[in-house]
Amino acid sequence: MSTPLVLCMGNPLLDIQVDSSEGPKYLEKYDLKSNDAILAEEKHMPIYDDIVKNAKVDYVAGGAGQNTARGAAYVLPEKSVAYIGSVGDDDLMKTLRAANEAESVISAYQVQPAPARTGACAVILSGHDRSLCTTLRAAELFTASHLAQPEVANIIAGAKYFYIEGYFLTHGVESCLELAKTASSRGKTVVLNLSAPFIPQFFKVQLEELLPHVDILIGNESEAAAYAEAAGMEKDTPLAQVATNLAAASKSNASRPRLVIVTQGASSTLVASSSPSVSPSNLKLEDENPKTYPVPKLAADKIVDTNGAGDMFAGGFLGALALGKDLDECIEVGHKLGQMCCGQIGPKLVFPKEKVL
Repeated sequence: MSTPLVLCMGNPLLDIQVDSSEGPKYLEKYDLKSNDAILAEEKHMPIYDDIVKNAKVDYVAGGAGQNTARGAAYVLPEKSVAYIGSVGDDDLMKTLRAANEAESVISAYQVQPAPARTGACAVILSGHDRSLCTTLRAAELFTASHLAQPEVANIIAGAKYFYIEGYFLTHGVESCLELAKTASSRGKTVVLNLSAPFIPQFFKVQLEELLPHVDILIGNESEAAAYAEAAGMEKDTPLAQVATNLAAASKSNASRPRLVIVTQGASSTLVASSSPSVSPSNLKLEDENPKTYPVPKLAADKIVDTNGAGDMFAGGFLGALALGKDLDECIEVGHKLGQMCCGQIGPKLVFPKEKVL
């Protein structure tokens, strides 16, 4: 079997999604904000049984990095993408594994014995916004020793692109560092997604430990703003400046420039480079830096929900990058997959596959 080209690492979660007709009352009941992502506190714990019992819910395979893995697999040949994360030995794990298999993602899970349970995420929709409330359960039991398991070590040796979700920094910075340092020292590409505003807010130390080994950083406007605040930048520093500062932060593999990609939902996407060059995967010397990429307009009636759209943008971008496409096309494919996801319930894409390249 050929080795996967892309390896994604993250927290595998089953999304339990509440329709936007019922979402607002659960936001209020559990003191959740729309368009936010948090780890569940004690007061949120009853939400999982509550929505399963009392709301109309959809179950969707989720977890940010796992969504991105399925997005990358959409544009790559079969079995080009592998995914690692920690799960319980239960039905939720079987659901996630089956979803990955259906979309040609190799699941190299670390399986925890009972009583550990696979993580879950309550996804509360309201209008076009989503609020994510996650209980990690088995996901936070991931250990760096899994990276040395023969199957996983083989994948790491063969892969050329490594994607880490920011949520992993809440519990697994050692594993992130081990993976990123190994990849970076071998001249491979490391991509990190900021994932949520609370990552730069509360896990700034872990983020700054990992950042020197990151070649491409992806985040949305709220995450970039949260980073700016955590890093002590002036209030209301323009996003373009935040992206430029992040691109210029120190880097262990200095021979390769850093790209910073900031998405803004339906508004344009910004890309900053620490050093534009003639490389197809970088901004060109004559490009504006940061460069602005307009997002094609999506009619409001085509938007079902936005859960997972950012992950699918990252997946489309990553898949196109792994195929050697130039930066402009990588961003375009990211936009296409993000928008395709907005037309589905949950972090899903359209099958049979549509041509996006």
